[in-house]
Parts: sequence; C-alpha cells; structure tokens
Amino acid sequence: MTAVTILAIATRLRQRSPRVAAAVIALFCSCCALAQNANERVFPQSKAVVERALQQMQHSMSGRLPALEGFAAPAEHPLNSYRRGFYQTTAQVSSAASGQTVVRLTTKVTAWYVDASAEHSGYQLLTSNGRLEADLLDQLSDQLSLQSSDAKSNPPEPPRTVPSSATAAGVTRPTQGSNQSVPSSEPSISAPVPRIPEGGTFSSSLSHDLTANGAGGSKTPPPALGASFTALQTEAANLEDVLKNQAHPKNLVAVKKSGTAVVSSPSLTAKTLFLASAHDEFEMLNFNRDWVHVRISGLSRGWIWRNSLELPANIPDSDTAPPPASPAAELYHVSREETAAFPGDWEPLRGKTVKIISVEKVDDNATIKDESAKDDSSDLKLAFAKSLLDQNYKELTRKSDSLAGIVVIFDSSDGGMMAATLSTLQQWKAGRLSDAALWHQCFFDPPETFGSSGSPGSK
Repeated sequence: MTAVTILAIATRLRQRSPRVAAAVIALFCSCCALAQNANERVFPQSKAVVERALQQMQHSMSGRLPALEGFAAPAEHPLNSYRRGFYQTTAQVSSAASGQTVVRLTTKVTAWYVDASAEHSGYQLLTSNGRLEADLLDQLSDQLSLQSSDAKSNPPEPPRTVPSSATAAGVTRPTQGSNQSVPSSEPSISAPVPRIPEGGTFSSSLSHDLTANGAGGSKTPPPALGASFTALQTEAANLEDVLKNQAHPKNLVAVKKSGTAVVSSPSLTAKTLFLASAHDEFEMLNFNRDWVHVRISGLSRGWIWRNSLELPANIPDSDTAPPPASPAAELYHVSREETAAFPGDWEPLRGKTVKIISVEKVDDNATIKDESAKDDSSDLKLAFAKSLLDQNYKELTRKSDSLAGIVVIFDSSDGGMMAATLSTLQQWKAGRLSDAALWHQCFFDPPETFGSSGSPGSK
C-alpha cells in the first residue's frame, strides 16, 4: 500500500470519524519514521568528530558475509542459491540543528547466483534488510562514546611554565656589587632540572645521556638494557614469522580464470556445485594427476581440475613436471597422430581438416591399480580424451587457419571416436563451458561407449 493510498483513506475517514483519521495519519508517520531510522541516526557530536570516527571504522564498512540469511531481503531466487555474499556500505554525513550530526548509511549486497544452467549464473545485486546498517550505526555510537569517555578521563594538560635555571630548585643569584644573596620569590621545584650553560652548549654529561637514548643517532641500547633489548628483538622477529605463516598458509590454491567449475567428485561428468571466480582461494586437502580436492567452507568439499589452479610452490603444475600416472594413463597411450579430413558425417566438421589422434590400450590384459575405476571405462576414456584436448589446444590455436578441430579414435574392441571443434575448445579453455557442457558440444560415435555424454547430434 503506497503513501498516497493511505493518505486518501485518511481523508475519507476524516468526514466520518476525525479521531480515526488522525490515528491513521499518526500511525503512518510513525512507520515512516521507523523505516527512515533503520539506516539513519542523529548523533550529538559535531560533523568533524563523527567523520573521524567513521574513518576509524573503514575496515567494518565492507567485507564478505558468512551467510545471506539475516542480512539480505528475499530476492528473486531463494537465498540459499547464492554464494560468496559481499557487502559495501557508504556513509552520508550532514550537519543538523544545534550542532548535531545526521549519519545515513547505504549498503549494497552482491552475491554469485548459481543456476542449473551455467549461462544464467552470475553476480546479482541484493537488497539489504537493514541489519548491517543498524549494526554499523551501533558500532559508530560505541566508538563516539568511547572517544567521549577518553576525552573526559584524560583532559589536555595546560602549558607548563619552566622557571629559569637561576630560580630553579631555590637557587639564589648574587646581585652585582654585593656579597649578599637574594632569595627567589618564585616557588622552588623539588625535581632537579638539567642546567644549560650560558655559553649555549650542553654539558658533557647531558650530551652523553641524550646520545645513549638515541638523540645522537646511535642505536646502541644502554648497557643496563643490552640483554633484555636483544631478547625483545628476537621475540619480535619470531612473532613476525608466525604472522606471515598465519596470513598466508602454504596449502592454498588459487583459481586462474573466472568460470572455473567446482564439481562434487573427481569425474568429468560430475555435478557442478558452482563456478569459481579468478583469484578465489581454497584450502587444498589432496590432489592427483588431474584433480585437486579442496575445502569450500566448513564441512563442504569439492574438486577442481588441476590445470585450472595455481598450486603452492612445493607442488609442480601438472604440465611442467611428470605427475603420478592416472588410471587412464595406465590403460591408454597415443599410437599415431596425423592431419587429414574429418572421417565422419558430423555437420560442424564435415569435409574440414582436423588433427586425428589414434589411441590404443597399453595391454588388453592390463590391470588398473584403482579398483574403483575398473567398472567405468567410459570415465577413463573421457579422462584420457580430455588430457589430449588440453595438451593439443595450443597447437590447434597456432594452426587455426588450417585445423578446424581435433578427433580422438580409440582403437580397441570397446573403442569409439570423439571429436571437438576449435571454437568449442576455445570456449572451454576460456571458462565459458564447464566439463559437462564441453561433452555436450562434442561428437561421439557410438555415444554409448562414452556413457551418457555426447551432443544430441551424435546419438
């Protein structure tokens, strides 16, 4: 119900019952005041004092949200379908009457929406429900109260007048031409004050004291503090090392490109949990030749394709060092490579020149060490085909004027053929296609030998 509608109702009620109309208008004004005060507050301090307090709170004005529930208003989609919530609050400070200051906060909440279709996923702007603004205004109020308490408990000291060296400590100065001394009328100071000679230079003892305390540029600690000073330096160095290790753990992996898929299991046909952004960091739990097991948050886990991550320094990238052999590498090897016309009738590559890679089994009686992989040869074929697509992508881009795609032929009793166009591989490498979406853009013949993967045109 809008404000115009409420006021129209109040106008009609005024003719029948003025008291009821007045109550409706008062209730409407109270609701407007509450809505306005949710992100706005008046403080008795001056504008300069409030702005200084806000400067000290800059670290609290933006950051990641642990969850969207309780911070964002209901959106177009359920809040549990969003990930990586982030808020950014801006403050508008203005002076009010009687020296008061009005602070109004505005918060933008953004989060990554995860859709079943990857092309519909992306960052969206959500509406704050007012809790963030209220918490920040409470924090600002506490900050101003603390500053006010400190100012009352530690008032500024008045300027201190130091008496001249002649009258300090009750020292008397003889008058010229007389042997009698005249006592000073100024009060004496009980604490001794170093006396500066009339010649304008420091005494040797005072100069030595200043030099020992660092005024002369020397960093050598006083002899009495030598042992403790060295111990404090050692402890400070140890604390700095601990802080460095805590600030950046050594088992973090970073995502190279936005749109990298985080999947539920180390399989090319696994369900995509969400798409990570560039430079997102995850804790690495384990890894193999092709996959890295990561902690998403709490007890939530996921898998990321190894070539899509920047690994710690002590773990080499899979394309720069020989990694442990995967079950697919134990079962298959490349027997022949050639450039020829596409050996099929698939429309995207019909009559075009492609790179053909023939693959054979290492041994028809070869055993696979991973027992769980024996029952799913289609996953092994997909894994080996994906590694070949990844390895030959650079060559295809260099020869894009002559090569339109790549074909992998499995020469075995349960073999088959798969093909992918260069444009599809470019979208996949750019992160616009997940692994599952890649297979739906490829050609498989016959499709049943590769499980449920394959484009509609291959079936």
